[in-house]
Amino acid sequence: MTRIKCSQLRETKDEVQKQLSDLRQELNTLRVGKVTGSGSAQKLGKILNVRKSIARVLIVRNQTTKDNLRKLYHGKKYKPKDLRKRKTRAIRRLLTPKENSVQLKIVQRRQWAFPQRIYGAKA
Repeated sequence: MTRIKCSQLRETKDEVQKQLSDLRQELNTLRVGKVTGSGSAQKLGKILNVRKSIARVLIVRNQTTKDNLRKLYHGKKYKPKDLRKRKTRAIRRLLTPKENSVQLKIVQRRQWAFPQRIYGAKA
């Protein structure tokens, strides 16, 4: 059996689950037969190919579900943790620019009453 490519799997969205069950069935049939004699290396190679193909199918399936979830939660206020931006812990804890620009009323009044003096230097 030839290896399956992820790009081919993404094109056939509906058949991914069916293909996964077929590959698992094939892997079971390959494992049942005894691995002895001259054909054992060939059989081991087939098992390797099928296992990698199963992994690729699972990768594509997980990526498509994650993409669908991202589309679902786009623009929402709350998102699941695995869909949020990772960044660093310190950056996540920082105030947003809007929160940072907010001033108390007393501070606004003080700045209005006593503005920053501008001094001109003579040349």
